[in-house]
Amino acid sequence: MGKIVIAIDGYSGCGKSSTAKAVAKDLGFTYIDSGAMYRAATLHFLNNFLSPSNPHEVEKALNSMEISFQINPDTQKQETYLNGLNVEDEIRTMRVSERVSEVATIKEIRKELVAQQQRLGRKKGVVMDGRDIGSVVFPQAELKIFMTADLETRAYRRQQELLEKGEMIDLEEIKTNLAERDRVDSSRSESPLAKMPDAVEIDTSNLTFTEQVAQIVALAKEVIEKEKDYAGNH
Repeated sequence: MGKIVIAIDGYSGCGKSSTAKAVAKDLGFTYIDSGAMYRAATLHFLNNFLSPSNPHEVEKALNSMEISFQINPDTQKQETYLNGLNVEDEIRTMRVSERVSEVATIKEIRKELVAQQQRLGRKKGVVMDGRDIGSVVFPQAELKIFMTADLETRAYRRQQELLEKGEMIDLEEIKTNLAERDRVDSSRSESPLAKMPDAVEIDTSNLTFTEQVAQIVALAKEVIEKEKDYAGNH
């Protein structure tokens, strides 16, 4: 199987991360969880009572923060580590969700995490999701996807996700949180969420999870075949 870079961007609650993980698994690629990296950075700020608006404290955070991924041998799932500690469950809480967009707008943090992500993607054969993957992190990605879904569907999916983790959050509160994140992510000055002209848009409102994964895997295989044909003719 040829190796390409797949960049998946889109709005919060579209199922980008779970889709990207499944696509990576199907293709035998590595999954880079950019959202988890920003969530881990947010948790670091919260746990150390650091202010994202204080340049001195931002520098302090960057100098004391190491994010990595490890496969859990029991579940075979990738988990996020912050300074050597497993924070996979903690970074998915509402406490972190409410602050992650704020932390993600900070130029210095984005610069540091983007550099880490680009290093991970050099060998190709990676799938990565976020909000600026096709535009900033991997502008040369061979396949760019932009996922979208209506707000009601996204809020319901997020509520189910939280319920599975034992958090019961009102649907209206989730809708408000998602709408605010859409606003912040789309209007921030540093790497705003935007659909690239060469990205394939996939509306997941009426798609099952299996359907959206299959659609992206099929697109990836098409691109891989084209790359092989091109290499064979040159």
